[in-house]
Amino acid sequence: MIFRYSKWTPGSLTDEQRLQSLTSLFSHLLIQTSGDAEEALEWMRQLAGQYALFDESLGLDDFINKLKEQGLIDDAKGIVVLTTRGIQRIRQDALREIFTSLKKSPEGSHETPFTGKGIDRLSETKKWSFGDQPTNIDMTSTLTNAFKRDGIEHFRLTEDDLEVYETEHTTSCATILMLDISHSMILYGEDRITPAKQVALALAELIRTRFPKDYLSLVVFGDEAKLVSLNELPFVNVGPYHTNTRSGLQLARSLLRRRGNINKQIFMVTDGKPSAMFDDTGRLYKNPLGLDPRIVNKTLDEAVQCRREKIVVSTFMVARDPYLINFVEEFTKANQGRAYYSSPNTLGQYIFVDYVRNRRRRFTSSR
Repeated sequence: MIFRYSKWTPGSLTDEQRLQSLTSLFSHLLIQTSGDAEEALEWMRQLAGQYALFDESLGLDDFINKLKEQGLIDDAKGIVVLTTRGIQRIRQDALREIFTSLKKSPEGSHETPFTGKGIDRLSETKKWSFGDQPTNIDMTSTLTNAFKRDGIEHFRLTEDDLEVYETEHTTSCATILMLDISHSMILYGEDRITPAKQVALALAELIRTRFPKDYLSLVVFGDEAKLVSLNELPFVNVGPYHTNTRSGLQLARSLLRRRGNINKQIFMVTDGKPSAMFDDTGRLYKNPLGLDPRIVNKTLDEAVQCRREKIVVSTFMVARDPYLINFVEEFTKANQGRAYYSSPNTLGQYIFVDYVRNRRRRFTSSR
């Protein structure tokens, strides 16, 4: 029997690490292929020929079998398809890749400057009041108060002696993520839809795991706007559409109006100007040339309406054209929201920072 050993280097990966790395690559390719598992595997086969992704210990067929064992893919009538667990894995990989600096924290808690009836215990204490949890009583401070008053020999505990730990007040938020699926998201040789989807997947996984009480819905907008389930997100693709931003905002407002959350916000990821809208007769009016005042004014009306309904819109522009920036700044001023100009590579970082910090600033200003 002949054994072959490869040279060990500090950067060598274990078999498990290689499998995890290849699975993450497969997840990323699935986003680019809009969830087409067979096409993603074909891309891996091509990459394997160029970069030697596989070897004798783990070949492509072995990798496919591993994916099936993990329940990430399945054979449906001879066609490899993505499973529900595979969709979840895409979200998890997107979260790890984009939010590498994210630290674990108790689930379901958006921190605010307030103290109150929350979950996380703080080091500060306060006098007990009706409704405070008995499990939060600070025994040391409570007994010290009693001893100071009556001494150890005449120990007597009263309500005034009770001290409890402060807890960090927590809140929930309703968020609509709006994704531009107009044709410009893949024009000019730049793929903007893939990183935008990757961010949406990461955000969905962040909320699902860290803030499970939060509400999150996905709205895509092209010629028209429609609600898409989060499980469909990997399969979302651009089409030969114009950009009906107004319709997307109208649907987002309608969804948020049904929520009881105090805090409501919209994250709008787009790379282009509004170029379409439905007129009063229901006909799609479109103008892809320049900024049409008729379309722009109706879109700005939606920004104002969102502000009246206390919905903050954070716009993430993946384009740097001066006239587009001017429109976004006017839109942001009308809504009193936020605007971020970034490249596709930094889009995830900006969305994450805004999502976590957004409500901290808002709570501070309303305190």
